[in-house]
Amino acid sequence: MIQARFDDLLQARGRSLYWLAKEAGVAYTTLWKLRAAESQGISFGVLDRICAALDCAPGDLLIRAPDARKRVRKRH
Repeated sequence: MIQARFDDLLQARGRSLYWLAKEAGVAYTTLWKLRAAESQGISFGVLDRICAALDCAPGDLLIRAPDARKRVRKRH
């Protein structure tokens, strides 16, 4: 599962998710869904605007974490 690290990046900058929505020109609900890991994806354009607003690279924002909802089958 890919997760967005909004909380860490915004806290380090003293900013809010609402500020990011306005600064990046992205709907607050879109950011909220990304933050809550309830989104299925993100366009490169939106990712670029978020990274520009936060002055970060995509790798600073996105992390890969184990998905507790899925079981992965091992191949033998």
